[in-house]
Amino acid sequence: MTTPVAMHMSDGLLNTPTTVLFLGVAVIGVAIAAAKARADLDDRAAPMAGLVAAFVFATQMLNFPVLAGVSGHLLGGALAAILVGPWVGALCVSIVLVVQAFLFSDGGLTALGANITNMALIGTAAGFGTALALKRLAARGKAGLVAVSFTAALVNTVVAALGFVVEFAIGGDAAFNLGAVAATVLGVHVLIGIGEGVITALTVGAVAATRPDLVYLLRGTAKPLELRGKATA
Repeated sequence: MTTPVAMHMSDGLLNTPTTVLFLGVAVIGVAIAAAKARADLDDRAAPMAGLVAAFVFATQMLNFPVLAGVSGHLLGGALAAILVGPWVGALCVSIVLVVQAFLFSDGGLTALGANITNMALIGTAAGFGTALALKRLAARGKAGLVAVSFTAALVNTVVAALGFVVEFAIGGDAAFNLGAVAATVLGVHVLIGIGEGVITALTVGAVAATRPDLVYLLRGTAKPLELRGKATA
């Protein structure tokens, strides 16, 4: 019997009550994000949100190898949250997951609520929370921002995978040993998180190098940094 390791869940991994439960969690979470996102969607953020959603969609369709026979793809929660904020970021990832499920059958329709809960809500919140906690380091310069972006993306991936483990513990196949499932899923997603961290760090670093004003995490820090630079010149 093969142990399931994919966090982008397909149909049948969770029983019906659990899929209904987390569909409800996803609907409530996305509704809250949509209400909160209105304050962040100004003339700068709205076009950026579209670009972020398109980038996450494209990169989620590309897998990178992490072990022999095992591959991973970008989740995008930390990346989106750092660039456009946690509420808009959660919406971006949610939209990507819905499109993938309905148009490309990537992730099961019955598991869509669980996938949104893990990747768009839990992962994005964990990634942005990590970035926010390290905001002072990010504001020091490009190296700090890149390091924070990498760390946030790694945390995002591992915590989202932990969400899958919790859901599987609630409504997964009892024939699988939960300890083995948890060890496999979390171990693999640490490696996936490293790949996600590299992609996130490179992307955020590239945006910040040309338009630091478009990086949500740097709001309230970029202008003071510029003023200090002028004062010491």
